[in-house]
Amino acid sequence: MEKKKEEVPVRKTMEKNELEDSVVSKVAEVISAIKNANQVDQVISSLHSIAALLFPTDANLLSGSIDESYREQFFSVKVPSSKERDDWWHVFYHGPAFSTLARFLLLDVASNWLACFPFLAQKYVYDVFFVHGFVTEVLQILVPFLQQNRSDDLDINVVISNTERLLVLCLLENNGVLQIAREFGGPFTSKGFTDERMKPDISRMAQIVVSIPDKARMNSLTSLSSHVFFRQVIVQVLSLEEEREVILLEKIDTSDEMDKNGALLFIGEMFSRICRRGSADLLSSELVPRVLRLINTCLSSSNSSITEEVLESKPETMFWLRMMESIRDPYITERISEQILHKLASQQANDVQAYWVLWLFFHRIFRLQASVRSMFVDKFLLWKVFPVSCLKWILQFAVCECPPSTSLPGQNRPGLLKTVQRLLATWSKKEFVQTAPIEQQAYITAALGLSLETMSKEELDGMKEATHLILQGVSGRLESPNHLVRKMASSIALAFSKIIDPKNPLYLDDSCNGETIDWTFGFTDLKKGTLTASNSRKNGVEETDISTISGSERESDSLPNKEKDISLKGKKKLLDFNVLDPDEIVDPVSLNLELDINDEDDGDDSASENSYSSSDSSLQPYDLSDDDSDLKRKLSQLSDVVAALRKSDDADGVCLFLIIAPCSCILIICLVYTKCDMLCHAKSLI
Repeated sequence: MEKKKEEVPVRKTMEKNELEDSVVSKVAEVISAIKNANQVDQVISSLHSIAALLFPTDANLLSGSIDESYREQFFSVKVPSSKERDDWWHVFYHGPAFSTLARFLLLDVASNWLACFPFLAQKYVYDVFFVHGFVTEVLQILVPFLQQNRSDDLDINVVISNTERLLVLCLLENNGVLQIAREFGGPFTSKGFTDERMKPDISRMAQIVVSIPDKARMNSLTSLSSHVFFRQVIVQVLSLEEEREVILLEKIDTSDEMDKNGALLFIGEMFSRICRRGSADLLSSELVPRVLRLINTCLSSSNSSITEEVLESKPETMFWLRMMESIRDPYITERISEQILHKLASQQANDVQAYWVLWLFFHRIFRLQASVRSMFVDKFLLWKVFPVSCLKWILQFAVCECPPSTSLPGQNRPGLLKTVQRLLATWSKKEFVQTAPIEQQAYITAALGLSLETMSKEELDGMKEATHLILQGVSGRLESPNHLVRKMASSIALAFSKIIDPKNPLYLDDSCNGETIDWTFGFTDLKKGTLTASNSRKNGVEETDISTISGSERESDSLPNKEKDISLKGKKKLLDFNVLDPDEIVDPVSLNLELDINDEDDGDDSASENSYSSSDSSLQPYDLSDDDSDLKRKLSQLSDVVAALRKSDDADGVCLFLIIAPCSCILIICLVYTKCDMLCHAKSLI
């Protein structure tokens, strides 16, 4: 019995060797026949004799493509059984036979005979060797021919154009990239792979595929341009979502099992290399609409409410739950994350949709990888600049870690408190106000403000030096000549005052007078999903004032006509000039006369200005009667507060102010008129 068991593999090995010899001999026979051929029908018949051994062909389809004298030879080809054909196919593509025949087809046959092939003959006895072959082997043969060296014996342009045509057929029209993923999926032992060879082979194949647009000629087919080619490749890879049996998602629970899943590794390699070539926007434009449709379907079927358990239990979500995990390059993960956020903004997704899209893509790697957590809570909040809508989604997903409208007790929000502490540490620094771009300042201010709006007084009191840092940052910004910087201080002060005393909010700026605070500061363009700012430089104070408010234009519109005439007349005087002739003879007497006339005109102008500025009301005496009505009204603006405190000679008025002013007002005044090291003491006094 033991001898019989040993004889079985030996017999199989001998049979395999004999089959390999037969395949190689047949290839040599076909090549020799084609080299000696004088007519195209001989070439077609020779190729058909080996194609019939590898693929299911119908001789009747090709009989009309050749002369009658060759039809008998055509029909005399022996057709093997299905099992024999499969054996021939595997030996042909996994041995030296295919590479030998393919090079001969791409060089000699393409340049000498292919132009004479009828369409059906080209399809069934020439293209078939590439289109229905083992795609990984086919690509390794085809792609190098895109950069074939010139030769006197060959028409190199014909060779390259034919190679480009075959690549489009194999990869794009015949879903070759999807076939590669299928080849890498499932058990590798049946395909000759081992765990040691798997990753290098996958990496090499991904590199070959994405290099095709770079190697194609400038005037090649449009399908091989990077934009069109990568888009079609991405669509094919994403179609694996519907083939869950190929990638065996339900069996992946650990990173070790992920490393053994060839299909997912190939997806990660493809997406990484495509994004490295600057096409992350193409990837996000295909990812986001698909996942949004899935989220909307789940929302509509569950009365607009989803839970994590519901999403994880749906088979159609398994692919998206694992997709980002297959990407091992941190830079690519960051680029894809940025593009997904911008695409969600351009799609005008609401907060619920955006949260679940981010959760579906990133919650696993956010939980498992410290680099991803740092990317969201540090880099995306402190270093990058996103639209405010994206900022809200980042805070909701990475900081709050719960769906919108879900409230958590204070003790269950350590992530929020740590994030606010980091934001405050950066936002309160004087160097940050002085050196950071205005867009970055507005973004971090919005992140801090949105976080403060969700906090309670108890949470704020529990944070170390939070009040001190807030007042320090507000104080530093109120001193800035830049209107936007001062507005940021006013917004944070308002959010801070609502935490301390919600019934008495503190408005330090006339523009901050609504129930909600505008954290965009005029920068965010939601339709485009980008951040735009006319006041992009904080060192241009005059530019900021003009571009943000256009105050000078509004004032000029409100001036009386007489003032406009005066200002226009003055401008005309400044702009009027005469071109002097250097050869002109000048009379000194006439010069003196001109000066006298100009002096008289200036005098008239100043006189008219003085006469206009004077009026009957200016001669009336001031009403110096004591009036404390201004102190009795509600004080909510910083100008009112300062005016009340400046009445140092009116002790009663100051006392009245201290009685009616809200605590937040006094606290802000303390920060303006005291040093930062005295702020905590001022708070305790209040």
